[in-house]
Amino acid sequence: MFTKILIANRGEIACRVIATAQKLGIQTVAVYSEADKEARHVQLADEAVWLGPAPSRESYLVAEKIIAAAKVTGAQAIHPGYGFLSENAEFSKRCEEEGIAFIGPRHFSIAAMGDKIESKKLAGAAGVNCIPGVNDAIETPDKAVEIAKSIGYPVMIKASAGGGGKGLRVAFNDKEAFEGFTSCRNEARNSFGDDRVFIEKFVEEPRHIEIQVLGDSHGNVVYLNERECSIQRRHQKVIEEAPSPFISEATRKAMGEQAVQLAKAVKYQSAGTVEFVVGKDQSFYFLEMNTRLQVEHPVTEAITGLDLVEQMIRVAAGEKLSFGQADVKRDGWAIECRINAEDPFRNFLPSTGRLVRFQTPKQTMFQGNVQDLYGVRVDTGVQDGGEIPMFYDSMIAKLIVHGKDRHEAIAKMREALNGFVIRGINSNIPFQAALLAHPRFVSGDFNTGFIAEQYSQGFRAEDVPHDDHDFLAALAAFVRRKSRERAAGLSGQLPGYDVQVGQDYAVVELGKEGNNRYVPVHVDELAGKHGEARITVNGKTYAIASNSRLNDIRIVGTCNGQPFTAQIERGTLKNPLALQVQHNGTRIEALVMSPRMAELHKLMPYKAPPDLSKFVLSPMPGLLVEVSVTPGQKVQAGERVAVIEAMKMENVLFAAADGVVKKVVASKGESLTVDQMIVEFE
Repeated sequence: MFTKILIANRGEIACRVIATAQKLGIQTVAVYSEADKEARHVQLADEAVWLGPAPSRESYLVAEKIIAAAKVTGAQAIHPGYGFLSENAEFSKRCEEEGIAFIGPRHFSIAAMGDKIESKKLAGAAGVNCIPGVNDAIETPDKAVEIAKSIGYPVMIKASAGGGGKGLRVAFNDKEAFEGFTSCRNEARNSFGDDRVFIEKFVEEPRHIEIQVLGDSHGNVVYLNERECSIQRRHQKVIEEAPSPFISEATRKAMGEQAVQLAKAVKYQSAGTVEFVVGKDQSFYFLEMNTRLQVEHPVTEAITGLDLVEQMIRVAAGEKLSFGQADVKRDGWAIECRINAEDPFRNFLPSTGRLVRFQTPKQTMFQGNVQDLYGVRVDTGVQDGGEIPMFYDSMIAKLIVHGKDRHEAIAKMREALNGFVIRGINSNIPFQAALLAHPRFVSGDFNTGFIAEQYSQGFRAEDVPHDDHDFLAALAAFVRRKSRERAAGLSGQLPGYDVQVGQDYAVVELGKEGNNRYVPVHVDELAGKHGEARITVNGKTYAIASNSRLNDIRIVGTCNGQPFTAQIERGTLKNPLALQVQHNGTRIEALVMSPRMAELHKLMPYKAPPDLSKFVLSPMPGLLVEVSVTPGQKVQAGERVAVIEAMKMENVLFAAADGVVKKVVASKGESLTVDQMIVEFE
């Protein structure tokens, strides 16, 4: 067994590998860029080596620097994590040549699976289901119908040079195949100047389901069940679970056995994942193989009781797998939510900056520990007060829960999200909460098109329906009432000017453009019961009890005997006197006042925000990589104005209306904050 390993990665996956290494008594070496010198993975490791500037191409992607760091620290092995160099066959080979063990598959396995076309040929030769189709250009509509019938309807007719939905048709019968072929050819010729057309099987209501495999250097390979990864936004996974609520035992076994056949065909050693697309009739076809540890590996760890990072290290050290296929367990149900630094209410724009508050829900499961299951686990590479840099991906943390069944796992996840405090930047927690409450998700009736179908207009606050909206008003009144009680108990108050607690309040929910909601609330005193109150809202009674302190950002208690966790923040952007109440993904900003004050508040005129139509503002923090206009230039609506780079994504800003550029305020290479002015129009 190794005595020291280097982790060629950053963030949560670096911290994850360190946890298992510590359990095995192995020393760890972290590597870091300029942006990560204060990062959590650097603090957790036994040693750390600086790689270079913040951009990954100058640090985490430079193989020479990482190999040099391993040599200088005496690390016998390198774990690449995921991303960066993890699926780089050349890097794996270099490690081998330098006498350093690569904690992952051999370079020839990575290379074999790295080419999409070649990997499908290999998979087909290994007896793995591949999507039926004809990859040679088809000449006539009659030939198209003949091929479509041989494949079996429905089929997808698509242009070789297609894109943007052009040159693509789905046919369910001979007539549609005949007409679709002709339309595709014409569209392809007119749009791309290339009229070659192909046909392949169309998978209806496709689901993305992947099989985790594990192989050793002695020819043993097992599959560790499947993960359901169909909840995706723009091909990025959002929620993953194990097992899948969809496939049958027979399908699971068939997929698992085919994944093992493919792994054996490429002499696979280490942990890997074979991805399949699965149709509504449970037909399944090979997509690709990921020759690394997956982001969503914790859900497999929860249901199997296996530490996958430990297995990778043991395999790399030459050990045999200590169990066979019959020993692989499938206990309970696990779900993982990816918590990303992005604003779901602003089209998921990246959100970088300082984590003013970062408090995870209470953890009962931990990285590297597969003894304490059936609880909550958080994998993260950040901490309270840390910085989310703009140079890397947007994932802040992974929240994992393990329940007896799917219903319990969903309930645990919803409650864990309620207790996950992130302040200073925006996160996708409200979006995750909405997905978990969606009837189709709860029933397991979804496919890869789920998010695009259900949120086709983007994600809005009203897309997060609360089970009981009045509970939020009751909670605001409860917190305000306890605050008044405390103030009334302070000594030294002048007679006649002392704080009156009162029983009747009005909760004013602050809405858009002054459309506020006024809710009358009555609070009954519960004599001698500290931290308890009975609150009546719209004829409903809420008996709330909580021992949380008034300055706690998270409030834990019971409502009508049922436990709850919610977040309360004092002072908001709209109003420094307001309370922000957040529960089950729904967030309200509310003023709690006397009924008379509420009457007067209704008479207050609405102050409209300033007109910003003459300015182009940065919608997020990021690096200004391009300014496409100059002072005096005439610009038309929709014309490119600037490009901002954040979290490995380029975001192009366009002019909202015709105009003439008055001045360019920000310059290329500048780091921008949210709403910082870039261009002003006359």
